[in-house]
Parts: sequence; structure tokens; C-alpha cells
Amino acid sequence: QVQLVESGGGLVQAGGSLRLSCAASGMLSQANRMGWYRQAPGKQRDLVALITSDGATRYVDSVQGRFTISKGGAKNTVYLQMSGLKPEDTAVYYCSMNYLPEYGNARDYWGQGTQVTVAS
Repeated sequence: QVQLVESGGGLVQAGGSLRLSCAASGMLSQANRMGWYRQAPGKQRDLVALITSDGATRYVDSVQGRFTISKGGAKNTVYLQMSGLKPEDTAVYYCSMNYLPEYGNARDYWGQGTQVTVAS
């Protein structure tokens, strides 16, 4: 059974930094791509950053230059280093991994989310 567990959220002052971590269990091979999404109250869940299996990255414009997505040394771990945080970055952050299981089709797996609150 595949599970993703995020950690590292919390309360931070504007301009501060946080590092989110996500580790997957139950995956027999490398995920196709890993990403971070966020959902603010009353809004839809949106992409923040993606990293592919070959290391290519993609960011939403609003975090470009402030956030960095990276892979961990362990298989299927991913980090999101967030700097220069702004109140508008406040949201629940979700880790997602696209993975082809041993049986069935490739699909996106999601973590439970971690709250990031940026105080002004």
C-alpha cells in the first residue's frame, strides 16, 4: 500500500523560511514525477512545483526564485525549500507522486497535507 507522509509545515513570519519533506512508502520503484501542491481556504488545489525522474523542475510563477524542489537521497523522497515566505503562501501543502504500481495504471498518489501559515 502506497503512502505519502509530509512534514515540516508550521507558522513562520513573513520573510522566513520552511522546508517541507515528503517520503513515500510502499513504492517498489522510482516515481515518475514528484510535486508539491497547495490549497488555500476557499480555493482550489494548485501546483507549486514539480520535479521529474530525470531532475527537471517546474515552478508556478509566484514562487519562482523563492522555492526550490529537490529529491532526497532515499528513493521517493522530495523536499520543498521555501524562502522569502509571504502571507499569500499560507495554505495546506500537499505532496504528490505519479507512480506506476505493480498492478494497474500509473496514477497520482497524495499525502495528507501539512499546514503552512505565514504571519505578516
